[in-house]
Amino acid sequence: MRRCIGCMESKPKESLIRIACHEGKLTVDPTGKAPGRGVYLCKGSAGCIAQAKKKKALQRSLHAEVSPEELDRIFEEIAQYEE
Repeated sequence: MRRCIGCMESKPKESLIRIACHEGKLTVDPTGKAPGRGVYLCKGSAGCIAQAKKKKALQRSLHAEVSPEELDRIFEEIAQYEE
């Protein structure tokens, strides 16, 4: 079980998408095995993405400063994944 940083609900790892931060670079990690600190969001959930943006949950959870352009790129990439 993992917790979504948007809706804060615990769900099975398979129903979430992982975002990894390794050496200051953010990547979407559909396999869940990339190196670095990781956080999870519900797959394809616009509501969770909006909540994560509003709460700045990604930056807080990863303990990293993330540019607005990088955030937009990551959130757009996550929105493409369907549950």
